[in-house]
Amino acid sequence: MRDFTNVTSPERLHFGHSPGLDAWLLHFTTENGLEYGVDPQKNASPEQLRFMVVLGEEEFYSPCSDRMLGLLLNNWLDPELTSEYVSKWKTLVLLLRENVPDRETRRRILGLCRHKYRMVKASPIIIPSRLMKRFVTMFLTLSGQVDPYRERRQEANERAFRALKTERMERVLGECPETLPACESISSMRFELDMLELARLMSLSTRQAIWRDGEAPSPDEVRREVTQERSCFKELRDLFGSDQNRELRILFLPDTSGGLILDLLVIRALVRQGHKVIMAVKEGFHFLSPAFWDWDQDPVLAGQLRQARFLPEPRMSKNELLAELRAHSFLVISDGTREELNLYRTSVTFARAWKECDLVMAKGDSHRRRLLDTHTSFTRDILCYRRDDDGVFRLDYRPKPEHVHKFSESSLAAMARSIISEMRGAKERGKTVMFYSAVIGSIPGQTKIALEVLDTFVDYLRRRLDNVYIINPGEHFVEGMDADDLMYMWEMVQRSGLIDVWRFQTVEDIEKSFELMGRKVPPFWTGKDATYSTGCTKEMQIALDMQKRHPEMQIIGPSPDKFFRRREYGVGKFCDSAIDCE
Repeated sequence: MRDFTNVTSPERLHFGHSPGLDAWLLHFTTENGLEYGVDPQKNASPEQLRFMVVLGEEEFYSPCSDRMLGLLLNNWLDPELTSEYVSKWKTLVLLLRENVPDRETRRRILGLCRHKYRMVKASPIIIPSRLMKRFVTMFLTLSGQVDPYRERRQEANERAFRALKTERMERVLGECPETLPACESISSMRFELDMLELARLMSLSTRQAIWRDGEAPSPDEVRREVTQERSCFKELRDLFGSDQNRELRILFLPDTSGGLILDLLVIRALVRQGHKVIMAVKEGFHFLSPAFWDWDQDPVLAGQLRQARFLPEPRMSKNELLAELRAHSFLVISDGTREELNLYRTSVTFARAWKECDLVMAKGDSHRRRLLDTHTSFTRDILCYRRDDDGVFRLDYRPKPEHVHKFSESSLAAMARSIISEMRGAKERGKTVMFYSAVIGSIPGQTKIALEVLDTFVDYLRRRLDNVYIINPGEHFVEGMDADDLMYMWEMVQRSGLIDVWRFQTVEDIEKSFELMGRKVPPFWTGKDATYSTGCTKEMQIALDMQKRHPEMQIIGPSPDKFFRRREYGVGKFCDSAIDCE
């Protein structure tokens, strides 16, 4: 029996509560294939996960609803959980019948999946969506197929597109409102029209009959819904109206093909209103969910995505993504998965897109369960919309916690400009500007000591060197900033052309720091210097580039050729991606 004393709900799940619970949580993540330590190539690191999820000390996150996690916590196969598993099994059987004509191949796949299914039922710990992912992987591998639903998605998109061209739909989209609220100005009237258009389009994009049967609703029906669901759309107005001049960056998560054609109308409206949109679709086959390469095979979709910028790179850097956002208003990326939203398995590009956006707009019931029906908080505002089982339009908004701070591109640039201004002022006073690059987070568990070593040595240099303005990166750290934020900010400073001397930490510097602190050099620090730091390696690349432009700039420290054994710093970390950081 599982003994989780005093644990009665998913809200109280965290490591350190009891050895038994710790063991079960690790069992849960490993059995579901979500443990970073076991499979770091497929799963997000804790730092990457924190781009998207608000995680306190030792807090546990599960990519499913609290209801589902509660069922999995039980010590037996609950009837509701059994129903979920049976639904996935029936989906697999139907998939095989429709797409594997060879009887022997079909029996082989079914037999293998049946063994896995029995194991899951004997020890019910697998999230049903993860079970479905395993079934699909076995089906694709053994059948040799890539995407059996590609034609179905194309047909759904084509039906939706044909419905858009009907006279009835044109009336729905273009009908002028009978009345508008009293407006103080033309700009406020324009805002009201924008919100009315957005409400109509969101309502339309959730009507399955459009892409299932090719039937457009009547203008009266849509008008009635937008009027009756005024409370839903008031929330929409409040969200976008908090600052009508604010440009939002929106991560848009669509639901199914067919509906995607109508989602693109929503996205175009958002872009026309001055917002930037990143749409994230699936990496490959996940039934009717839009996949990244669909546009290459689907002429209707390709035509509707003419204005989009496609980004296939799964590990984009912060600088690369921000450059694309500055240059384009509509980006399309893959979330890196072939399953329902699972933040453990999403790509680096998706995680950074989430981090750089202000709002996540998610459509459909599947997204609602994972983003709203959970006690977990997220780092960005969430807006989910869908139709419930009775066909009623629902819109739910979940703001990010008040304590979560986003370091926007503009705020990081402002910090950089402030430092640059200080550097320029120092040069005008005749001072030599020195930048000191040092190990900070590249030694696991030693970040606090690294900052102490850095501060001690910079103080020592300031006492010894006359008329020198020394920049100590440790003095400009802001709580909550991760390596992505820091490297982005410092690169602006480092490329300002104002640095006269760029000094990199040496073994002798570290030894001198510990001497000044009255301590011996610990084993962790013996032989370490800036070449051990991935951040310093990136900075050496920048220093060499700047020295070509400003030959008078001096570089002091270890030889540059000793740096380039390091890899890129881990996503959201302060250390090399090959090292298990703290």
